[in-house]
Amino acid sequence: MTTDAQPGGLPYHRIHRGRAGPGDWWRPIVGVLTLTLGVLVLAPIVALVAFMVGYAVQGADLEESLTRLVDTDNVTPAGLAYVFVVLASAIPITWTISRVLHRLPPRWLSSVTPRIRWRWFAVCVGLAVAALAATLLVSGLLPDQGGAEMSGELNDFTRTTRDFALVVLLLTPLQAAGEEYAFRGYLTQAFGGLIPHVWVAVVVPAVLFALAHGLGQSWPIFFDRFAFGLVAGTLVILTGGLEAGIAMHVLNNWVAFGLALAYGDMSSALNPTGGTWWSIPVTLTQSLVYLGLAVLVGRRMGLQTSTTPGVLEGSGRRV
Repeated sequence: MTTDAQPGGLPYHRIHRGRAGPGDWWRPIVGVLTLTLGVLVLAPIVALVAFMVGYAVQGADLEESLTRLVDTDNVTPAGLAYVFVVLASAIPITWTISRVLHRLPPRWLSSVTPRIRWRWFAVCVGLAVAALAATLLVSGLLPDQGGAEMSGELNDFTRTTRDFALVVLLLTPLQAAGEEYAFRGYLTQAFGGLIPHVWVAVVVPAVLFALAHGLGQSWPIFFDRFAFGLVAGTLVILTGGLEAGIAMHVLNNWVAFGLALAYGDMSSALNPTGGTWWSIPVTLTQSLVYLGLAVLVGRRMGLQTSTTPGVLEGSGRRV
């Protein structure tokens, strides 16, 4: 693991400034709009066409199959896969925007090194497990926190259960990484490049992240997602990359969907609208424990948190 960069390097949220000129203020604005249209319009259409081809090859009733595919109130394994694929599409979309619009290789979205630091990612997975253990301890001491409905009895293992399990196991990492590349990756760099205040680069993507999960969610659910966004965004700045946020996001979703698969309902897990304010202490426990552990361990490992001077800035740019 490399040591901290020398003074003069750029923190993660200011990486765009290493390639931008004084007249480039429009680039992040166009980039945010392009990302929004890409994930909300283009990716769903492309994925839908791919599923249509699959259904046609199988000889299935096209209208009925597509209706079930997009019905998130009664989600099917294929429907969950469709949602995850659309969210995962944020990875190539942000890579393309970074390359074409900002003239930066996509690897600069991963970290300040610039790459995914796999050793650090593996450490973060372990830290996320430790934070989850602390969360379960606190959760057991508090009244019901609401959220996804749980029956208390183990669901029967069926073919549908198997299909859901495969989707969750294989596509959750891509779905979670897609959201991180969008909100903690591109949006953090876009707002950080547009406005020099670090809190803007953290808070604005966190608000957008919470809002993106639906307007019908309760305030406790909204706060839970907003708090996650704040912690993940802070970790991007303090650790110099997306690894910590991706690790926590993947583990959280595996646990949430895994519990729903075993004891609850996948539709309510995908679209939670309930929740109580008792969930806030649980959320804060996980967030603060994970934040503290990640920052402490990252510093002990000598994690690089800013770019190497001269790599992006000035006439000696090397990418």
